[in-house]
Amino acid sequence: MLLGCIGDDFTGSSDLANTLAKQGMRSVQYTGVPVTPAEAQVQAGVVALKTRSIPAADAIAQSLAALEWLLAQGCEQIYFKYCSTFDSTKDGNIGPVSEALADALRARAVIVCPAFPGTGRSIYQGHLFVDDVLLNESGMQDHPLTPMTDPDIRRVLAAQSNGPVGHVDAYTVLSGAQAIRARLDAQAVAGKRLIVVDALQDADLMQIGAAAKGLKLITGGSGAALGLPANFGITAGSGMTWKGEDGKCVILSGSCSVATRGQIAHHKALHNALEISADMLFDGEMSAEKAAQWALDTDGLPLIYSSADPEMVSVAQTKYGRDESAEAFEQFFASIARICTGAGVRKLLTAGGETSGAVVEGLALSQLEIGPEIDPGVPALRAGNGLVLALKSGNFGSVDYFEKAAKILTGPNI
Repeated sequence: MLLGCIGDDFTGSSDLANTLAKQGMRSVQYTGVPVTPAEAQVQAGVVALKTRSIPAADAIAQSLAALEWLLAQGCEQIYFKYCSTFDSTKDGNIGPVSEALADALRARAVIVCPAFPGTGRSIYQGHLFVDDVLLNESGMQDHPLTPMTDPDIRRVLAAQSNGPVGHVDAYTVLSGAQAIRARLDAQAVAGKRLIVVDALQDADLMQIGAAAKGLKLITGGSGAALGLPANFGITAGSGMTWKGEDGKCVILSGSCSVATRGQIAHHKALHNALEISADMLFDGEMSAEKAAQWALDTDGLPLIYSSADPEMVSVAQTKYGRDESAEAFEQFFASIARICTGAGVRKLLTAGGETSGAVVEGLALSQLEIGPEIDPGVPALRAGNGLVLALKSGNFGSVDYFEKAAKILTGPNI
């Protein structure tokens, strides 16, 4: 294994594995830290954790365990993947985990670059934009678990970290890989280990990737990994095989993002959908068994969702508790997935990082094969014989994403 990757959620990990696979690396996504060695042909291993919103100490411990396994596989470089909207609480976990990995690897200059131009995420003068608005005006300020109210990534990261945060500005990035590397080295000499790097387009990411050759640790969204395979002499090529599955497809959405709510509204106009509120769940009006049976009995593309606007989410969190509400919905969706797959469903779509992680863990999926890309950042996945799925981050995907994803999970085979 050449490149070892640690993802802080399941959707982001599949996004990263997809990026690397498109650039020609033989990539495999693992659920949690594996207990057995990787297969010899794997060039990039992505260990998917569920550490984005847990206490920082727990996130560090799990990430270091993943690092130990990846180093044992012979990895020459480590990549820490987080969301392209830098989702993180005020106490972490991006800064604490990055510093812990850097300490373990004795890394000096560590790139911090959540940019993903293909989905509208760019960084200019250290500020993160979503399309043409700053992060804190994009809807992310209302995220129920990781509200992002400051678009200055340098400032957010500094609040989470022990040392000063560096910066490589857009002008330097536009000057190419050598200029980027020189600036990284200068920032490291000045005592700035975590260094935010501007990026406006994919060409910038390719130059950042070239500048990262030989660095022990890189952190970012999936986009910053775009230029890494070339450092190992690997070039993009197809070589991908994909076999879809027939039968019913069930959609489960716990994301409250603006993009997902738009996808749900579009889907509801054409297909059957079942909305689940916190009151229904906590009052016992709705159970996983009842919801799963509804999906099994419903024709077309049944959607079960708890996605709501920020005001409704806030009311539910106040009434039932933020962590209690999140846990209840995660277990609810995981149970539905188990019931449906047990009844023969072979295609699942999930929306939302926490929902996707709960479903993957609930089904005890240990390894995911990367398939064709559905939308930027969202690949189709195969979890062994008889089950295909797609794990979508909340803010990703076109308005007709659910229909598009269902078609790709069905085939045609390529």
